[in-house]
Amino acid sequence: MSVFKYEKDSDGIVTITMDQTGPVNAMNDEYDQAMRATVDRLESEQGMTGVVIASAKKTFFAGGDLNGLVAVEPGNEGEYFRGVEDIKSVLRRMEKLPVPVVAAINGAAMGGGFEICLCCNHRVLWNNKAAQVGLPEVTLGLLPGGGGVVRMTNLLGIQNAMPYLLEGKRVGGEEALKAGLVDELVDDLADLVPAAKRWILANKDNENAAVQPWDRKGHKIPGGGSNSPQIAGLIGIGAAMLRQKTRGLLPAPEYIMNIMVEAGRLDFDTALRIEGRHFANLVTTPQAKNMISTFFFGMNKVNGGGSRPKDIERKKVTKVGILGAGMMGQGIAYSSAMAGIQVVLKDMSQEAADKGKAYTDRLLSKRVEKGRMDEAKKAAVLDLITPTDKLEDLQGCDLIIEAVFENMELKHKVTKETEGYLAADGVWGSNTSSLPITRLAEASSKPENFIGIHFFSPVDKMPLVEIICGEKTSDETLALAFDYTQQIRKTPIVVNDSVGFYTSRTIGTQLSEATQILTEGVHPARIENGSKAIGMPAGAFTLMDEIGYELSVTLRKSHLEMGLVKADDDKTPDATALTLWLVEQGRIGRKAGKGIFDWSEGGKKLSAEVTEKYYRPDVEMDQQDLQDRLLFRPVIESIKCLEEGVLRTFEDGNIGSIMGIGAPAWTGGYLQFVNTYGVQRFVERCNELAAQFGPRFAPPQMAVEKAAKGELFS
Repeated sequence: MSVFKYEKDSDGIVTITMDQTGPVNAMNDEYDQAMRATVDRLESEQGMTGVVIASAKKTFFAGGDLNGLVAVEPGNEGEYFRGVEDIKSVLRRMEKLPVPVVAAINGAAMGGGFEICLCCNHRVLWNNKAAQVGLPEVTLGLLPGGGGVVRMTNLLGIQNAMPYLLEGKRVGGEEALKAGLVDELVDDLADLVPAAKRWILANKDNENAAVQPWDRKGHKIPGGGSNSPQIAGLIGIGAAMLRQKTRGLLPAPEYIMNIMVEAGRLDFDTALRIEGRHFANLVTTPQAKNMISTFFFGMNKVNGGGSRPKDIERKKVTKVGILGAGMMGQGIAYSSAMAGIQVVLKDMSQEAADKGKAYTDRLLSKRVEKGRMDEAKKAAVLDLITPTDKLEDLQGCDLIIEAVFENMELKHKVTKETEGYLAADGVWGSNTSSLPITRLAEASSKPENFIGIHFFSPVDKMPLVEIICGEKTSDETLALAFDYTQQIRKTPIVVNDSVGFYTSRTIGTQLSEATQILTEGVHPARIENGSKAIGMPAGAFTLMDEIGYELSVTLRKSHLEMGLVKADDDKTPDATALTLWLVEQGRIGRKAGKGIFDWSEGGKKLSAEVTEKYYRPDVEMDQQDLQDRLLFRPVIESIKCLEEGVLRTFEDGNIGSIMGIGAPAWTGGYLQFVNTYGVQRFVERCNELAAQFGPRFAPPQMAVEKAAKGELFS
């Protein structure tokens, strides 16, 4: 029995209801067989007036089989291309049926799912937030390989198709209708298939109803083809902007742009073949494999609770207390209130607490201005935040998060003062970026209820939360922290205790390496550009100036005084000395208007003082060595974190490095990078760097062992 249900009604309309094995419909072997058999039957059907493609799942169609994609190895592109073309030929046959075909879209139709819809003559969408359409393949390092690039270009035109193809934009409801991605909306799900049938019956005398726009005589791409003067100029500008954005590190957007250009000047079927060849080549690239591994499989595992303790009932936080209404505290308050949680925002004075709440007011006002929220919703969110200077207002909190200065003594003080206001079995969380949770928990009467909840700045924009377990943190405490993180719509990773945990410890090695290279005499512009060349979201020195230098000096001093680190442990002492010099000179970062850059309202420029002090024109450094030093330091540190048990899972390491500290997307995260670079090759390159630049580049033992066994990180 086919997983595609086939029903023909008295009007001659055939309804195909996709209902594959498992929770979703997807482009796999089962789909291929079912779709092929269905199209064969439709082509031979007598008395047929139209076809409706529907789904029995909550999701209309989930897309392609990514397990199959990542299994394609270099050298097999030709065979894979032929397979892709065979699958696409079936869809081409469907869109050339002599009767109109209508997609009845009852849920998300992404990637391959929307490509099926694009093969239909009419698309009816359920007007519900759960029903969205789009081609998000580019976010996985891929391109729509089932005809999506060519059809979207022919449907919308090159300019209008760009956001959906180059950015993976997803839309639903009125936005999808306005853009031309769908043709009709229905508010009642029960009316979806009937609406599709009504359109077929209403257009039974329309000879164009069964012919796709690109198959009609005289079809012209909306806005003009690739050779039209206006579009040719747009392509040139777009290509330059794309290169500036991707820095040549992400092949997928460039492949997509090339296909769009070809679709704008070649016949439809030739353009489809070009798309297929690009797709077959792309799936074998390390960038695609890395991004699929992390952004799909890894993200699903993390968000699915892979690091959450099992068999503990999920809970919702109803009241959260936040200690400190500064930059971090006010961001946590905003994120919590947006999730419908009652917030007590406590600071030393009522004025400071009110100022912290005003931050949420400003963010909500911007949402209202952009039409993303109404005044009533804004007022409801603001009403959830109680700014206060009174400890007793914290009474009954399920969770209290301290966001005070990075000082052990101060954090101990606020713990003792406020812990008693927690509800029974309430959890205490510290938003520390580096101080060990086990040491912080020494001030707690219930260390088993104490945990680290490390947010990233700015909290309202950064999607990651690093949850840190101390030696005595209970599974119940971890579970609640995990649930709260997801409740406020952020992604949680879970790590074990250490100085700097995972994210701060890892980004620190990269930034210290950049500073170390500067002390060796390399021009700061080369280092800044080299860091951007490997895919860092911002140049290393720009990032350092943004963070500021006082905190790192203060933390290092504190860590030394507490015996958490030793002076001899410093792997880049020259870099440390440079940071101290910057602070002594008042060059503490952007907030002071000067750091490694001089900052002004007009922008920034490298400091002549810094350049003159450190740059030596006679120093030469190979560009590949420079870039590898900046990339390999955090990769090595990530492996050490996994080796030492600071990282609990491979996936947490990858997601944490990308979403928390800006690891280049093309790497798939600092651990995944090693797999496609080649573990043995990585070990060899580490040894080369160690011989030239010092033992900090020596390969971790875990990498050496995996290389010897021919194993990958997982």
